[in-house]
Amino acid sequence: MKINIRDIWQQNRPELDQVLEAGEVTANTTAATLGLAIALGVANPVVGVAAAGLAFAGPGRKVIEAVAKKWNKTLTLEEVVAIAAPVAYLKSFDSWIKRNSILKDKISQDRDKEAHVDSRIDNLTLDQELATNALRNFHKSELAQTYNQILSSQLIKQGLSKTEIDIVVAWVAWETGRYLKEAVEEYSSSKELAIIGIYKNASQEDDSSPYKSIETYLAEQIATKPLEKVFNEEFSFAEIYVPLKAAPVDANGKVSKDKKSFVLVEDWAKKMLLNPQKDPQKGKQVMFIQGGPGRGKSVFCRMFADWVRQKIHPLWIPILIRLRDIESFEASFEKTLQGAVKADFAREDGWLTDSKLRFLFLLDGFDELRMEGRVSGGIERFIKQVGSYQERCDTSEMGHRFIVTGRQLALQDISFLPGNLERVELLEMDDELRRQWFEKWQQVVDEDQVIAYRKIELLKGFLQSRNLPDEVKEELAREPLLLYLLAAMHRDGKISVADLSGTSGIQTKITIYEQALDWVLTKQRKPVQREIVRLEEEELSQVLIEAGLCVVQSGGECARVKMIGDRLKKSEPEIVEKIEHIRNQDKDDVLKNALAAFYLKPAAGDEGGSVEFFHKSFGEFLCAKRMQQTLEEWTALRRRGRGFNLNEDQLAEEIYDLLGYGGLTPEIMEYLWGLLADSQEFLPVELFTRLEDFYERWCDGKFIDADGTTLPQAKMRRLRERKPQFKQEKDILGQRQIDVYTGLNVMILLLKLHRYGQQQEELKKVINFHPCGKRNDQGKLEDSTRLFRIIGYSRCISNFGFLNTVGSFLSSADLSFAYLSSADLSSADLSFAYLRDADLSFAYLR
Repeated sequence: MKINIRDIWQQNRPELDQVLEAGEVTANTTAATLGLAIALGVANPVVGVAAAGLAFAGPGRKVIEAVAKKWNKTLTLEEVVAIAAPVAYLKSFDSWIKRNSILKDKISQDRDKEAHVDSRIDNLTLDQELATNALRNFHKSELAQTYNQILSSQLIKQGLSKTEIDIVVAWVAWETGRYLKEAVEEYSSSKELAIIGIYKNASQEDDSSPYKSIETYLAEQIATKPLEKVFNEEFSFAEIYVPLKAAPVDANGKVSKDKKSFVLVEDWAKKMLLNPQKDPQKGKQVMFIQGGPGRGKSVFCRMFADWVRQKIHPLWIPILIRLRDIESFEASFEKTLQGAVKADFAREDGWLTDSKLRFLFLLDGFDELRMEGRVSGGIERFIKQVGSYQERCDTSEMGHRFIVTGRQLALQDISFLPGNLERVELLEMDDELRRQWFEKWQQVVDEDQVIAYRKIELLKGFLQSRNLPDEVKEELAREPLLLYLLAAMHRDGKISVADLSGTSGIQTKITIYEQALDWVLTKQRKPVQREIVRLEEEELSQVLIEAGLCVVQSGGECARVKMIGDRLKKSEPEIVEKIEHIRNQDKDDVLKNALAAFYLKPAAGDEGGSVEFFHKSFGEFLCAKRMQQTLEEWTALRRRGRGFNLNEDQLAEEIYDLLGYGGLTPEIMEYLWGLLADSQEFLPVELFTRLEDFYERWCDGKFIDADGTTLPQAKMRRLRERKPQFKQEKDILGQRQIDVYTGLNVMILLLKLHRYGQQQEELKKVINFHPCGKRNDQGKLEDSTRLFRIIGYSRCISNFGFLNTVGSFLSSADLSFAYLSSADLSSADLSFAYLRDADLSFAYLR
């Protein structure tokens, strides 16, 4: 039997009007929803409902009951759907308008006084088959097609673009199915009705559309991110986050002084996503947000992704990808994205070309791409793929957008950046942002607001103290990570003005991290955790330091617990013996417990076999401490001063073990040199002598060409044995790459020692390094082409292996008389380099 939907509403107009007028929040219904209600024949344009507004917070079941009560009969499935479907459709549309910033801004709030019933409603009929289709998969049903056409007509009047209309209509129709089923289920379950069997059969049908999978992804992987706890605190990122400011960056990667700063979300994001038609060129741009360690890039991605979910979805769907978690880089960028998005909707081909889905990809941590990408030039290829794909999106119906975050140094060694890369830099927190941060800190620091206020005032006094270094007051205390560390340690009485007085530069930052390490160890040493971890503070400290080295050696992302344990067996056998004793006695894995208790967490993509630091900077600092310990051990003398503890062969083995993993980064070198400069155990002359001797033998190929198992080969095997489970073999360095990186890293240390020695009169003659080797009696180089050959050998890493590794450390280097004809030295830092009689003919010096 066929029924006319409009006839049912007309026949029951008084009863239905009464139900709708009694809605929960009638005043909040938007004018656009009221106009659609009139067009669908639900709202009466003549009587009071139209004037009072409508509420669709849950009247679906009530309108069904009103008609059933009036007719005093069991309603058929067709009648139930005819009554509930338009109300569910209106509820879906109204909820999207209220949640979505774009729709709020674009859709008029003025009531259309000429609104009338759409003629397509007049002949809209339902039979049992059509009603069942609507209940089974509403967005695919014949009823949805008609409603969608009517809604599209309404949105055209509001001035929305075709893309926006297609997306809104598709999502309204999909969510309608949920509301319709809820209404029918509520009504059917309360009464013995003939439609129950039909309803249950219909509701068991699987919805193969991507919408449900996307909603699940947003709920589980986006909405949860701001709610994660800050380190080991009881409060979340959302509770303490303040919006960050940024500024445009010029072609040289520097902040443009002539342009004003802006708030990333309020000023930039809305312009980019909400009104792209005002600046068509913006649609082609990939936004690259750069910032130093601890500046807040990753937390911004978390917060912004959820902001998009709440305010802009479905017109934009946020997809958050940590680039370190990408397992493989495919030749097809679409395939790379498909593998990176861990959700059902991305497993099907065509998800990126569906005109009803538009994604905002946030690619976080460009500088943390897997080691394989660094070795093969994959980083440069990847950013070019992003730029090219963004341009394709702008000229097609896809329309997706990309935001990439990373440290500035990640872009410096790339020869040709995409022309559509628009760079901005995260700025330090200004006075207003820091004031907002303090207000939020006050809310989470203590339940007693009087005590909290007193602690905040003490913290402000601490940060404004006359004796505190200017760098702390004006720079470090304006970086989100360090501001948190300073505030938390001050709260717990673990840092004072005296701790930082007299420090400057990197020493100040090191002091803060040193105090933070001590604070973490003591803060975690609660009675319960003592029972869990059962290691002393000094032992725990060494475990963390070893973990820092392991994480960096594994690519700067994560490290296997087994690798940490294996390294501890060699470096700290007493700790391992204690761990093994506890394990044998109580079957307790102390090492895993110790790592889990601190700033480490299970690595994404691994089944608990690997760990990573909550913040990359913490791992880099701990790695530098481990390197400091080792460098000082290399110059340690035997008892009574008779030679070094390590002979030449033992030293070479340790050098490959410590440095044969990848290039030393400027961040690690900055920490390392700051630690060495402040250490009483640092012997620069002895260290230089030992490293230079190794360097000479490395240049002659003594290690890679040795008989039997070579040192590079042994290091390669250890890395392969200890690789994280989800890493592929191709991601691990081969023995040639290990040999190259070891030699280049030793060169970096020698260059740093050379600069250190040349700044001190008493060391100038004894610490004097030239990459091409020592000079003969006439002052000429023994091998003027050596550096040129090293540059060529470094192509085993990548085309720009030497530049990417050593290029930023050549400042003040002695390159006199070196043969560098036609050498590519683009982007190398040659400031204050000594270039007398160097052959630079045809060299590329951009």
